[in-house]
Amino acid sequence: MYPRAVLRRVAFIRAAQAVGLSLAEIREAFERLPSSRTPTKADWAAVARAWEDRLEAQIAALTALKTGLTSCIGCGCLSLRTCRLTNPEDVSESYGAGAQYLPSLLRPSKQAQRKQTPS
Repeated sequence: MYPRAVLRRVAFIRAAQAVGLSLAEIREAFERLPSSRTPTKADWAAVARAWEDRLEAQIAALTALKTGLTSCIGCGCLSLRTCRLTNPEDVSESYGAGAQYLPSLLRPSKQAQRKQTPS
């Protein structure tokens, strides 16, 4: 059986990942927690407050994505190559492969893209 403090940390990691935080961000949070005692509710609340701006930025990015998809799908052209909204003057090709118009918070990391590419 695992100590309660360990189970709380594992639950915290899972919850943080579920809202889109990276392992590096989670590690930084743990570095702010006291190592000499079990973190209190106030300690956990301070960590959560530190993430508020990051989560608000992620919400804004998802909202922009939703709005963009709605307007783009509604136009009916169904062509990313010739779409005047998402690819004016066909400049997208010069940006390279991948979701270049996706907000950076929603793009897969370069490391994740390399893992998905077959060798």
